[in-house]
Amino acid sequence: MSEYRYYEFLAVDRPLNEEELRQVRALSTRADITPTRFVNEYHWGDFRGDTTKLVEQFYDAHLYYANWGSRRLVLRLPAGVLPAKKAVQYAMEESLSVWTHSGHILLDFSLSSEDGEEWDFETSYALSAFVGLRAELAAGDLRPLYVAWLAGLTTWELAEDDEEEYALEVEPPVPAGLASLTGPQRALADFLCVDTDLLTAAAESSESATADSVDRAALAAFIAALPAAEKDSLLLEAALGTAPLSGHQLLALYRATASGPRTGAKRRTAAQLLDAAYRHRTERRQREKAARVAAEQARARSATEAREAHLDQLARNTGKAWRDIDDLIAQKKAAAYDAAIALLRDLRDMQARTECTADFDRRVSELRAAHRGKPSLMHRFDSMGIPNP
Repeated sequence: MSEYRYYEFLAVDRPLNEEELRQVRALSTRADITPTRFVNEYHWGDFRGDTTKLVEQFYDAHLYYANWGSRRLVLRLPAGVLPAKKAVQYAMEESLSVWTHSGHILLDFSLSSEDGEEWDFETSYALSAFVGLRAELAAGDLRPLYVAWLAGLTTWELAEDDEEEYALEVEPPVPAGLASLTGPQRALADFLCVDTDLLTAAAESSESATADSVDRAALAAFIAALPAAEKDSLLLEAALGTAPLSGHQLLALYRATASGPRTGAKRRTAAQLLDAAYRHRTERRQREKAARVAAEQARARSATEAREAHLDQLARNTGKAWRDIDDLIAQKKAAAYDAAIALLRDLRDMQARTECTADFDRRVSELRAAHRGKPSLMHRFDSMGIPNP
């Protein structure tokens, strides 16, 4: 099997300067490199740089995948917009790592080659599909983190690990809106191979998503009530570009205050979630099977009705049908013989409905006797079951 690797990096909050570009270009002579993007594909060999260090030092997002199943998405955000203690609740060895570095929090969403299936060459990803997750997380939307936790559970279920571990693992806080993921969140769920039935089961304890629209007057009142020093700091950092996501951070604070404490359902164990996913999967497959059977029955009824309508039409034009058969046989061509036999089958079925086939038997015997010198036609008569006269 040939090897394939894809690497992409994006600088979102600020472009790389000349010195940083020089360092990056020293790592690859074939990559497409600009101040905001690095992308390269490898069909042989591999990237010799340290991808983790590149995100820690220069880039805000990194995407990697290989055709044997390994995949990785790393996002870097200013530490102030997403507290590490909040994100680490969703960390799982199999799917999400969280750490801080030089004033940033880094989120590493990944699956190893043992966790996923071999990559489908028809499928490809670009970092643009995922980069919107940064703004969502900065605005307080933790659904991407919960999706990553579910990816770890999907890996557990596939590996059939010790069920005692399932019973001890309790889900992290359930964010609202799991039943209606955004585009980037859906892309992440697909990228991490999250089981759809597990996601459906998890969404049962998830409140409806907060509306995207914001009450302008309420937000204005919230901002007016903030301490002046805090507002001045936010504005200064936004103006200098040192806090590119400060607006999202402010919105997250407002939403947290406006919504108040969440009074959600009791947290479930991994065992409970996996059991619920199994029930959903079983019920879904039963529904799909019933739907397939119903569709097949509908197709069969439609075909039967169409066949009966065709035979009814034929019964009104029997004389023409026999003349058409004579004309087709007279052409002495294989395709015409096939058409004549098809028409004979229709006539036989039409007369069989009345259980009166004597006329058909007589006429087809005469037809065979008249054309016994045509071996190809006789072979077709034999296949149709028409006896020699």
